[in-house]
Amino acid sequence: MKPLIEVIAKALVDHPEDVSVKEIEKDQTVVYQLSVHPDDMGKVIGKQGRIAKSIRTVVSSLAQKKNQRVTIEIR
Repeated sequence: MKPLIEVIAKALVDHPEDVSVKEIEKDQTVVYQLSVHPDDMGKVIGKQGRIAKSIRTVVSSLAQKKNQRVTIEIR
């Protein structure tokens, strides 16, 4: 899942070298913390959060196939 999030984020931003994803397990949920360059924050979130929602939808769909609970935090 982590490589998927990285590939999607790197395709969206101007500074792909600053994209990083941390994986943290809390209870029965896996939290992915996506960090990007401050100038690229708007590109990852998108207008009214549409791009962020789309990324979360794709990752959630994959997680459901694996019977996991996943959350993405964008920093």
